[in-house]
Amino acid sequence: MSIETESLKTILTKCIQARAAWLDEPHTSAFRLFNGFIEGEPDLVADIYGRTLVLYNYADDPATAQAKVITAQEVILEQLNWIAAVMVKTRRAYRGDERSGKLTFGEKPDRKARENGVWYALDLDLNLDSSLYLDTRNLRTWAKDHLSGKRVLNTFAYTGSLGVAAQAGGASQVIQIDLNRRFLNLAKDSFTLNGFPVHKEDFVSADFWLYINTLKRQSQLFDCVFVDPPFFSVTDQGRVDLVSNSQQMINKVRPLVAHDGWLVTINNALFVSGQEYYQMLQTLCADGYMQIEDLIPAPDDFTGFPSTRKGYSPVNPAPFNHSTKIAILRVKRKDEKTA
Repeated sequence: MSIETESLKTILTKCIQARAAWLDEPHTSAFRLFNGFIEGEPDLVADIYGRTLVLYNYADDPATAQAKVITAQEVILEQLNWIAAVMVKTRRAYRGDERSGKLTFGEKPDRKARENGVWYALDLDLNLDSSLYLDTRNLRTWAKDHLSGKRVLNTFAYTGSLGVAAQAGGASQVIQIDLNRRFLNLAKDSFTLNGFPVHKEDFVSADFWLYINTLKRQSQLFDCVFVDPPFFSVTDQGRVDLVSNSQQMINKVRPLVAHDGWLVTINNALFVSGQEYYQMLQTLCADGYMQIEDLIPAPDDFTGFPSTRKGYSPVNPAPFNHSTKIAILRVKRKDEKTA
């Protein structure tokens, strides 16, 4: 065994031990087992979904990290003998099926995971990602704890996990909007897993810019609006760019937030510093009709632990704890404030 391989085995073992709290039966949860970007091996990431291990090869030249992926699979299967399936996602592969994931061990990946008492449907080879974002787990907890009786709009919903958490917390209505119908179908599956009624009209496949305009024309108001856009996308109606137009998207949905409601904004642009993003939010709040109520941290398993952390983000995320920057904004409406 090479020194490099021995070193990787040591690193993985230490990171697995640091996550002992997540390793108990019944093995239905989802968490990050190894974050190579900040735990010593930037070409490699390992996530657990139920009894399925998902390994990500992030190398610019995937072939250069293939031995690391094989070693990681061997080490993790040896130490976590309850894992029933392994999927490898090669992020810069030429073939699409290799980017979305190929099974390298076991017969089939898990189709659901349980978090904070809530089931989330999974389709682990649906996309480059694994259909459930682990860095927003604490925000799902916030949604479950705060949105009882509230009307919620989840924009850029992807597979709808934030909306599922809101519904689990007793929201009166959750509208999920995403351009991709396939993603929304998984959101419906999550509703069904939890015994929530599925109202088809609340799962809207539409362009963000067009649909927000429709809601404004209808004078719709929501107690909470989530804005969790992709890093970059362009349609005929508008452009999403987390580096340059986060402020535009926040202002776009702001009129839809009811008095004393929440606007929850997420920016995961790696090269947007925490201070830069925070200052942008402060600028938006300068008129007194919106304030930063809370910052939601990424969970420890995602950020690494003091005993396992070996690297740092390219830019400083402070006052956030990770490049996934989550802010809860409380909104006041002018018509209510002056009444």
